[in-house]
Amino acid sequence: MLVCNERAAVRGTRAGMSIPAACALVPDLVYRPRDHAAESAALEQLAIWAVQFTPGVSLQAPGGLLLEIEGSLKLFGGIKTILSMIRRGAAEMGYTLSVACAPTVAAAWLLARAGSEKIVSCKRVIETEVAALPVRALDCDAKTLETLAAVGVKTVGDALKLPRDGATRRFGPQFFEQLDRILGTRPEARRFFTPPEKFSARLELGTTVEHAEALLFSAQRLLVQLAGHLGARCGSVQHFKLLLTHEDMAPTVLEVGLATPTRDPGRFVAVVREQLAALKLAAPVVQLGLDADDILVLAGENKTLFAEMADRSADWAKLIERLSARLGGEAVQSLSPRAEHRPEHAWQRAAPGARPTQVQPRPRPLWLLREPRQLKQIAEKPYSDNAPLAIVAGPERIESGWWDGGDVKRDYFVAQTAARSTVWVYRERRRPGGWYLHGIFG
Repeated sequence: MLVCNERAAVRGTRAGMSIPAACALVPDLVYRPRDHAAESAALEQLAIWAVQFTPGVSLQAPGGLLLEIEGSLKLFGGIKTILSMIRRGAAEMGYTLSVACAPTVAAAWLLARAGSEKIVSCKRVIETEVAALPVRALDCDAKTLETLAAVGVKTVGDALKLPRDGATRRFGPQFFEQLDRILGTRPEARRFFTPPEKFSARLELGTTVEHAEALLFSAQRLLVQLAGHLGARCGSVQHFKLLLTHEDMAPTVLEVGLATPTRDPGRFVAVVREQLAALKLAAPVVQLGLDADDILVLAGENKTLFAEMADRSADWAKLIERLSARLGGEAVQSLSPRAEHRPEHAWQRAAPGARPTQVQPRPRPLWLLREPRQLKQIAEKPYSDNAPLAIVAGPERIESGWWDGGDVKRDYFVAQTAARSTVWVYRERRRPGGWYLHGIFG
Protein backbone atom coordinates (compact mmCIF):
# COMPACT_ATOMS: atom_id res chain seq x y z
CA MET A 1 0.00 0.00 0.00
CA LEU A 2 1.48 3.33 -1.09
CA VAL A 3 -0.86 5.74 0.68
CA CYS A 4 -4.11 5.65 2.65
CA ASN A 5 -6.61 8.30 3.61
CA GLU A 6 -7.45 9.39 7.14
CA ARG A 7 -10.48 7.13 7.55
CA ALA A 8 -8.43 4.07 6.60
CA ALA A 9 -5.56 5.11 8.87
CA VAL A 10 -7.92 5.45 11.85
CA ARG A 11 -8.90 1.80 11.39
CA GLY A 12 -5.26 0.64 11.50
CA THR A 13 -3.97 0.60 7.92
CA ARG A 14 -0.58 2.12 7.17
CA ALA A 15 1.47 3.03 4.09
CA GLY A 16 3.76 0.13 3.19
CA MET A 17 1.27 -2.50 4.41
CA SER A 18 0.32 -5.30 2.02
CA ILE A 19 -3.21 -5.30 0.58
CA PRO A 20 -4.18 -8.65 2.19
CA ALA A 21 -3.04 -7.37 5.59
CA ALA A 22 -4.98 -4.13 5.14
CA CYS A 23 -8.13 -6.00 4.07
CA ALA A 24 -7.82 -8.24 7.13
CA LEU A 25 -7.97 -5.13 9.31
CA VAL A 26 -10.66 -3.41 7.24
CA PRO A 27 -12.86 -5.97 5.44
CA ASP A 28 -14.81 -3.27 3.59
CA LEU A 29 -11.64 -1.48 2.43
CA VAL A 30 -11.88 0.14 -1.01
CA TYR A 31 -8.54 0.22 -2.80
CA ARG A 32 -7.40 1.12 -6.29
CA PRO A 33 -4.28 0.11 -8.22
CA ARG A 34 -1.75 2.86 -8.86
CA ASP A 35 -2.18 4.54 -12.27
CA HIS A 36 1.20 5.95 -13.33
CA ALA A 37 -0.19 7.46 -16.54
CA ALA A 38 -2.87 9.35 -14.61
CA GLU A 39 -0.27 10.57 -12.11
CA SER A 40 1.94 11.88 -14.93
CA ALA A 41 -1.02 13.61 -16.57
CA ALA A 42 -2.05 15.22 -13.26
CA LEU A 43 1.52 16.41 -12.65
CA GLU A 44 1.65 18.00 -16.11
CA GLN A 45 -1.70 19.71 -15.51
CA LEU A 46 -0.34 21.13 -12.26
CA ALA A 47 2.75 22.32 -14.11
CA ILE A 48 0.58 24.07 -16.73
CA TRP A 49 -1.25 25.84 -13.91
CA ALA A 50 1.98 26.73 -12.04
CA VAL A 51 3.59 28.51 -15.01
CA GLN A 52 1.44 31.55 -14.16
CA PHE A 53 3.77 32.17 -11.19
CA THR A 54 7.09 31.63 -12.98
CA PRO A 55 8.34 30.31 -16.32
CA GLY A 56 10.91 28.26 -14.40
CA VAL A 57 8.82 25.16 -13.63
CA SER A 58 10.38 21.69 -13.64
CA LEU A 59 8.72 18.30 -13.29
CA GLN A 60 10.04 16.21 -10.41
CA ALA A 61 8.33 12.92 -11.17
CA PRO A 62 6.40 11.16 -9.91
CA GLY A 63 4.86 13.64 -7.50
CA GLY A 64 6.62 16.95 -7.36
CA LEU A 65 7.11 20.33 -9.01
CA LEU A 66 10.06 22.66 -8.68
CA LEU A 67 9.36 26.38 -9.12
CA GLU A 68 12.07 29.00 -9.45
CA ILE A 69 10.23 31.93 -7.86
CA GLU A 70 13.02 34.36 -6.97
CA GLY A 71 12.30 36.51 -10.03
CA SER A 72 8.56 36.60 -9.29
CA LEU A 73 8.63 37.76 -5.65
CA LYS A 74 8.22 41.47 -6.36
CA LEU A 75 5.44 40.85 -8.86
CA PHE A 76 3.36 38.83 -6.39
CA GLY A 77 4.22 40.79 -3.24
CA GLY A 78 6.73 38.56 -1.49
CA ILE A 79 7.39 34.92 -0.80
CA LYS A 80 4.58 34.44 1.74
CA THR A 81 2.00 35.87 -0.65
CA ILE A 82 3.06 33.72 -3.57
CA LEU A 83 3.14 30.57 -1.42
CA SER A 84 -0.34 31.38 -0.12
CA MET A 85 -1.61 31.75 -3.70
CA ILE A 86 -0.03 28.43 -4.68
CA ARG A 87 -1.59 26.62 -1.73
CA ARG A 88 -5.02 28.15 -2.32
CA GLY A 89 -5.02 27.34 -6.03
CA ALA A 90 -3.89 23.76 -5.44
CA ALA A 91 -6.63 23.29 -2.82
CA GLU A 92 -9.23 24.53 -5.33
CA MET A 93 -8.04 21.84 -7.73
CA GLY A 94 -8.27 19.17 -5.00
CA TYR A 95 -4.57 18.75 -4.23
CA THR A 96 -2.68 19.01 -0.94
CA LEU A 97 0.90 20.23 -1.02
CA SER A 98 4.05 20.02 1.03
CA VAL A 99 5.82 23.29 0.20
CA ALA A 100 9.35 24.32 1.10
CA CYS A 101 11.74 27.01 -0.14
CA ALA A 102 15.52 27.05 -0.18
CA PRO A 103 18.37 28.65 -2.15
CA THR A 104 19.14 25.30 -3.83
CA VAL A 105 16.74 23.08 -5.71
CA ALA A 106 17.87 19.91 -3.96
CA ALA A 107 17.50 21.44 -0.48
CA ALA A 108 13.97 22.65 -1.23
CA TRP A 109 13.04 19.22 -2.58
CA LEU A 110 14.52 17.48 0.48
CA LEU A 111 12.59 19.73 2.89
CA ALA A 112 9.35 19.17 0.98
CA ARG A 113 9.84 15.37 0.86
CA ALA A 114 10.46 15.34 4.61
CA GLY A 115 7.32 17.41 5.27
CA SER A 116 9.39 20.23 6.78
CA GLU A 117 7.64 23.25 5.28
CA LYS A 118 10.36 25.78 5.95
CA ILE A 119 11.51 28.88 4.12
CA VAL A 120 15.31 28.88 4.08
CA SER A 121 16.59 32.15 2.66
CA CYS A 122 20.38 31.84 3.16
CA LYS A 123 22.70 29.19 1.71
CA ARG A 124 24.92 29.29 4.82
CA VAL A 125 22.19 27.82 7.05
CA ILE A 126 21.11 24.99 4.73
CA GLU A 127 23.24 22.40 6.52
CA THR A 128 21.79 23.40 9.89
CA GLU A 129 18.20 23.26 8.60
CA VAL A 130 18.50 19.85 6.94
CA ALA A 131 20.72 18.12 9.52
CA ALA A 132 17.81 16.89 11.66
CA LEU A 133 15.75 15.55 8.73
CA PRO A 134 15.40 11.75 8.51
CA VAL A 135 17.80 10.13 6.07
CA ARG A 136 14.88 8.36 4.37
CA ALA A 137 13.90 11.75 2.91
CA LEU A 138 16.93 11.52 0.62
CA ASP A 139 16.36 10.27 -2.90
CA CYS A 140 17.95 6.83 -2.38
CA ASP A 141 16.97 3.29 -3.24
CA ALA A 142 15.71 0.87 -0.57
CA LYS A 143 19.02 -1.03 -0.38
CA THR A 144 20.99 2.15 0.36
CA LEU A 145 18.52 3.18 3.05
CA GLU A 146 18.78 -0.26 4.69
CA THR A 147 22.59 -0.04 4.71
CA LEU A 148 22.50 3.47 6.20
CA ALA A 149 20.17 2.29 8.94
CA ALA A 150 22.45 -0.68 9.64
CA VAL A 151 25.47 1.59 10.26
CA GLY A 152 23.46 3.92 12.50
CA VAL A 153 22.85 6.79 10.05
CA LYS A 154 19.40 8.10 10.95
CA THR A 155 19.53 11.76 9.90
CA VAL A 156 20.91 13.81 7.01
CA GLY A 157 23.37 15.30 9.50
CA ASP A 158 24.68 11.81 10.21
CA ALA A 159 25.11 11.21 6.48
CA LEU A 160 27.10 14.43 6.08
CA LYS A 161 29.58 13.18 8.72
CA LEU A 162 30.38 9.93 6.90
CA PRO A 163 33.94 9.58 5.54
CA ARG A 164 33.69 10.20 1.81
CA ASP A 165 36.17 7.63 0.54
CA GLY A 166 34.70 4.64 2.31
CA ALA A 167 31.07 5.74 1.94
CA THR A 168 31.55 6.39 -1.76
CA ARG A 169 32.81 2.84 -2.30
CA ARG A 170 29.81 1.47 -0.41
CA PHE A 171 26.98 3.75 -1.62
CA GLY A 172 28.33 5.00 -4.94
CA PRO A 173 29.27 8.56 -6.01
CA GLN A 174 25.63 9.56 -6.56
CA PHE A 175 25.00 9.57 -2.82
CA PHE A 176 27.45 12.39 -2.05
CA GLU A 177 26.63 14.21 -5.29
CA GLN A 178 23.10 14.52 -3.95
CA LEU A 179 24.37 15.91 -0.64
CA ASP A 180 26.60 18.39 -2.48
CA ARG A 181 23.63 19.62 -4.53
CA ILE A 182 21.65 20.08 -1.33
CA LEU A 183 24.39 22.27 0.18
CA GLY A 184 24.94 24.14 -3.08
CA THR A 185 28.55 23.08 -3.61
CA ARG A 186 27.66 21.25 -6.82
CA PRO A 187 25.54 22.91 -9.56
CA GLU A 188 22.36 21.29 -10.81
CA ALA A 189 20.93 21.73 -14.28
CA ARG A 190 17.15 21.66 -14.69
CA ARG A 191 14.96 21.20 -17.75
CA PHE A 192 12.08 23.64 -17.64
CA PHE A 193 8.56 22.62 -18.57
CA THR A 194 7.03 24.13 -21.72
CA PRO A 195 3.23 24.50 -21.57
CA PRO A 196 1.24 23.46 -24.68
CA GLU A 197 -0.27 26.00 -27.07
CA LYS A 198 -3.80 24.70 -26.45
CA PHE A 199 -5.44 23.68 -23.21
CA SER A 200 -6.87 20.20 -22.76
CA ALA A 201 -7.49 18.46 -19.43
CA ARG A 202 -9.34 15.37 -18.24
CA LEU A 203 -10.57 14.43 -14.77
CA GLU A 204 -11.68 10.94 -13.78
CA LEU A 205 -14.59 11.03 -11.35
CA GLY A 206 -14.44 8.80 -8.30
CA THR A 207 -17.92 7.50 -9.03
CA THR A 208 -20.62 7.86 -11.65
CA VAL A 209 -22.60 11.10 -11.43
CA GLU A 210 -26.26 11.08 -12.46
CA HIS A 211 -27.19 14.74 -11.91
CA ALA A 212 -25.57 17.52 -13.95
CA GLU A 213 -25.48 20.05 -11.11
CA ALA A 214 -23.33 17.66 -9.05
CA LEU A 215 -20.60 17.99 -11.69
CA LEU A 216 -19.90 21.64 -10.84
CA PHE A 217 -17.49 20.87 -7.99
CA SER A 218 -15.30 18.72 -10.23
CA ALA A 219 -15.61 21.15 -13.14
CA GLN A 220 -14.21 23.93 -10.93
CA ARG A 221 -10.92 22.03 -10.70
CA LEU A 222 -10.58 22.08 -14.49
CA LEU A 223 -11.62 25.72 -14.71
CA VAL A 224 -8.95 26.75 -12.18
CA GLN A 225 -6.37 24.90 -14.27
CA LEU A 226 -7.58 26.73 -17.38
CA ALA A 227 -7.27 30.10 -15.62
CA GLY A 228 -3.72 29.25 -14.58
CA HIS A 229 -2.78 28.23 -18.12
CA LEU A 230 -4.20 31.49 -19.49
CA GLY A 231 -2.40 33.50 -16.82
CA ALA A 232 0.92 31.92 -17.82
CA ARG A 233 0.36 32.86 -21.45
CA CYS A 234 -1.19 36.31 -20.76
CA GLY A 235 -4.15 34.96 -22.67
CA SER A 236 -7.93 34.72 -22.49
CA VAL A 237 -10.76 32.71 -24.00
CA GLN A 238 -14.26 33.52 -25.16
CA HIS A 239 -15.31 29.96 -25.97
CA PHE A 240 -14.39 26.55 -24.60
CA LYS A 241 -15.89 23.05 -24.46
CA LEU A 242 -16.83 20.99 -21.43
CA LEU A 243 -16.99 17.29 -22.27
CA LEU A 244 -19.08 14.88 -20.18
CA THR A 245 -17.97 11.30 -20.84
CA HIS A 246 -20.43 8.43 -20.39
CA GLU A 247 -19.74 4.70 -20.25
CA ASP A 248 -21.83 3.43 -23.16
CA MET A 249 -22.52 6.45 -25.38
CA ALA A 250 -20.86 9.40 -27.05
CA PRO A 251 -19.78 12.28 -24.80
CA THR A 252 -22.09 15.19 -24.11
CA VAL A 253 -20.42 18.41 -25.27
CA LEU A 254 -21.31 21.74 -23.67
CA GLU A 255 -20.31 24.75 -25.74
CA VAL A 256 -19.52 27.50 -23.24
CA GLY A 257 -19.54 31.06 -24.59
CA LEU A 258 -18.63 34.30 -22.84
CA ALA A 259 -19.64 37.85 -23.68
CA THR A 260 -16.03 39.06 -23.75
CA PRO A 261 -12.66 37.28 -23.61
CA THR A 262 -11.49 36.63 -20.03
CA ARG A 263 -9.40 34.39 -17.80
CA ASP A 264 -11.42 35.06 -14.65
CA PRO A 265 -12.27 31.65 -13.10
CA GLY A 266 -15.26 33.24 -11.35
CA ARG A 267 -16.87 34.04 -14.70
CA PHE A 268 -16.09 30.53 -15.97
CA VAL A 269 -17.76 28.94 -12.95
CA ALA A 270 -20.85 31.20 -13.12
CA VAL A 271 -21.56 30.32 -16.76
CA VAL A 272 -20.89 26.60 -16.33
CA ARG A 273 -23.16 26.55 -13.25
CA GLU A 274 -26.07 27.94 -15.28
CA GLN A 275 -25.56 25.47 -18.12
CA LEU A 276 -25.32 22.47 -15.80
CA ALA A 277 -28.45 23.59 -13.92
CA ALA A 278 -30.44 23.49 -17.17
CA LEU A 279 -28.95 20.20 -18.41
CA LYS A 280 -30.62 16.82 -18.10
CA LEU A 281 -28.06 14.05 -18.43
CA ALA A 282 -28.75 11.32 -20.96
CA ALA A 283 -26.56 8.89 -18.96
CA PRO A 284 -24.32 8.93 -15.86
CA VAL A 285 -20.99 10.74 -16.24
CA VAL A 286 -17.67 9.04 -15.45
CA GLN A 287 -15.17 11.64 -16.68
CA LEU A 288 -14.97 15.39 -17.25
CA GLY A 289 -12.91 17.09 -19.91
CA LEU A 290 -12.19 20.68 -20.85
CA ASP A 291 -10.79 21.87 -24.19
CA ALA A 292 -9.87 25.46 -25.10
CA ASP A 293 -8.35 25.77 -28.57
CA ASP A 294 -8.84 29.44 -29.43
CA ILE A 295 -6.66 31.32 -26.91
CA LEU A 296 -6.63 35.08 -27.40
CA VAL A 297 -4.27 37.79 -26.18
CA LEU A 298 -5.86 39.57 -23.22
CA ALA A 299 -5.63 43.32 -23.71
CA GLY A 300 -4.55 45.43 -20.75
CA GLU A 301 -7.24 47.09 -18.67
CA ASN A 302 -7.27 50.86 -18.22
CA LYS A 303 -7.99 51.87 -14.65
CA THR A 304 -9.93 54.98 -13.62
CA LEU A 305 -8.69 57.62 -11.21
CA PHE A 306 -11.84 57.48 -9.08
CA ALA A 307 -13.41 54.20 -8.02
CA GLU A 308 -16.97 55.53 -8.26
CA MET A 309 -16.41 56.29 -11.95
CA ALA A 310 -15.27 52.74 -12.77
CA ASP A 311 -16.61 51.16 -15.94
CA ARG A 312 -19.47 48.76 -15.25
CA SER A 313 -19.06 46.89 -18.53
CA ALA A 314 -17.72 43.83 -16.69
CA ASP A 315 -21.01 43.57 -14.75
CA TRP A 316 -22.98 43.74 -17.99
CA ALA A 317 -20.78 41.04 -19.49
CA LYS A 318 -21.45 38.76 -16.51
CA LEU A 319 -25.21 39.38 -16.79
CA ILE A 320 -25.20 38.57 -20.52
CA GLU A 321 -23.22 35.39 -19.90
CA ARG A 322 -25.57 34.16 -17.20
CA LEU A 323 -28.69 34.94 -19.23
CA SER A 324 -27.24 33.22 -22.30
CA ALA A 325 -26.27 30.15 -20.27
CA ARG A 326 -29.70 29.96 -18.62
CA LEU A 327 -31.96 30.82 -21.59
CA GLY A 328 -29.81 29.73 -24.51
CA GLY A 329 -27.62 31.75 -26.84
CA GLU A 330 -30.45 32.46 -29.30
CA ALA A 331 -32.55 34.10 -26.57
CA VAL A 332 -30.00 36.85 -25.82
CA GLN A 333 -29.03 38.92 -28.85
CA SER A 334 -27.96 42.46 -29.70
CA LEU A 335 -28.70 44.58 -32.77
CA SER A 336 -26.16 45.53 -35.38
CA PRO A 337 -26.54 47.70 -38.51
CA ARG A 338 -26.44 46.01 -41.90
CA ALA A 339 -25.21 47.47 -45.19
CA GLU A 340 -28.73 47.61 -46.67
CA HIS A 341 -30.69 50.59 -48.08
CA ARG A 342 -34.16 49.23 -47.28
CA PRO A 343 -34.92 50.50 -43.75
CA GLU A 344 -36.77 47.35 -42.64
CA HIS A 345 -33.69 45.27 -43.55
CA ALA A 346 -31.00 47.64 -42.27
CA TRP A 347 -30.68 45.89 -38.88
CA GLN A 348 -29.71 42.38 -37.94
CA ARG A 349 -29.38 40.21 -34.86
CA ALA A 350 -25.85 39.73 -33.56
CA ALA A 351 -24.12 38.05 -30.66
CA PRO A 352 -23.78 40.32 -27.60
CA GLY A 353 -20.48 42.18 -27.72
CA ALA A 354 -19.91 41.49 -31.43
CA ARG A 355 -18.20 44.27 -33.37
CA PRO A 356 -20.90 46.20 -35.30
CA THR A 357 -20.83 46.41 -39.10
CA GLN A 358 -19.52 49.75 -40.34
CA VAL A 359 -22.10 51.52 -42.55
CA GLN A 360 -22.44 55.03 -43.87
CA PRO A 361 -24.40 57.09 -41.33
CA ARG A 362 -27.72 58.56 -42.54
CA PRO A 363 -30.50 60.33 -40.66
CA ARG A 364 -32.82 57.60 -39.49
CA PRO A 365 -35.66 57.62 -36.93
CA LEU A 366 -35.20 56.01 -33.53
CA TRP A 367 -38.53 54.21 -33.81
CA LEU A 368 -39.29 52.32 -37.00
CA LEU A 369 -42.83 50.96 -37.36
CA ARG A 370 -43.13 47.20 -37.83
CA GLU A 371 -45.37 47.84 -40.85
CA PRO A 372 -45.63 51.23 -42.66
CA ARG A 373 -48.96 52.94 -41.95
CA GLN A 374 -50.81 54.49 -44.88
CA LEU A 375 -51.60 58.18 -44.53
CA LYS A 376 -54.53 60.18 -45.84
CA GLN A 377 -53.65 62.07 -49.01
CA ILE A 378 -55.38 65.30 -50.09
CA ALA A 379 -54.22 67.14 -53.22
CA GLU A 380 -51.04 65.03 -53.36
CA LYS A 381 -50.12 66.07 -49.79
CA PRO A 382 -49.85 63.69 -46.77
CA TYR A 383 -52.12 64.21 -43.76
CA SER A 384 -51.91 62.90 -40.21
CA ASP A 385 -54.69 63.36 -37.64
CA ASN A 386 -56.58 65.39 -40.23
CA ALA A 387 -53.74 67.94 -40.44
CA PRO A 388 -51.21 68.30 -43.27
CA LEU A 389 -47.61 67.32 -42.69
CA ALA A 390 -44.92 69.94 -43.26
CA ILE A 391 -42.08 68.55 -45.37
CA VAL A 392 -38.73 69.47 -43.78
CA ALA A 393 -36.18 67.51 -45.83
CA GLY A 394 -36.09 65.16 -48.76
CA PRO A 395 -36.58 63.38 -50.96
CA GLU A 396 -34.19 60.45 -50.40
CA ARG A 397 -34.90 57.91 -53.12
CA ILE A 398 -34.52 54.23 -52.23
CA GLU A 399 -34.78 51.62 -55.00
CA SER A 400 -33.44 48.24 -53.88
CA GLY A 401 -34.19 44.57 -53.27
CA TRP A 402 -34.94 43.43 -56.80
CA TRP A 403 -32.65 40.38 -56.33
CA ASP A 404 -34.63 38.80 -53.45
CA GLY A 405 -38.19 39.60 -54.47
CA GLY A 406 -38.58 42.35 -51.86
CA ASP A 407 -37.91 45.30 -54.17
CA VAL A 408 -39.03 48.78 -53.10
CA LYS A 409 -39.31 52.11 -54.94
CA ARG A 410 -39.84 54.96 -52.48
CA ASP A 411 -39.11 58.65 -51.93
CA TYR A 412 -38.49 59.34 -48.21
CA PHE A 413 -39.09 62.70 -46.51
CA VAL A 414 -38.57 64.15 -43.05
CA ALA A 415 -41.76 65.88 -41.99
CA GLN A 416 -43.37 67.56 -38.99
CA THR A 417 -46.85 67.06 -37.64
CA ALA A 418 -49.15 69.77 -36.33
CA ALA A 419 -47.99 68.81 -32.80
CA ARG A 420 -44.33 69.52 -33.86
CA SER A 421 -43.21 65.89 -33.70
CA THR A 422 -40.77 64.81 -36.40
CA VAL A 423 -41.67 61.79 -38.50
CA TRP A 424 -40.27 59.85 -41.42
CA VAL A 425 -42.65 59.32 -44.34
CA TYR A 426 -42.35 58.12 -47.89
CA ARG A 427 -44.30 58.31 -51.13
CA GLU A 428 -44.75 55.00 -52.90
CA ARG A 429 -43.55 55.24 -56.50
CA ARG A 430 -45.26 52.05 -57.59
CA ARG A 431 -48.93 51.84 -58.33
CA PRO A 432 -51.27 52.58 -56.67
CA GLY A 433 -48.88 55.03 -54.97
CA GLY A 434 -49.81 56.89 -51.79
CA TRP A 435 -48.07 58.24 -48.64
CA TYR A 436 -46.92 56.11 -45.70
CA LEU A 437 -45.62 56.76 -42.19
CA HIS A 438 -42.55 54.60 -41.57
CA GLY A 439 -40.80 56.02 -38.47
CA ILE A 440 -40.80 58.54 -35.67
CA PHE A 441 -37.72 60.51 -34.62
CA GLY A 442 -36.90 60.77 -30.92
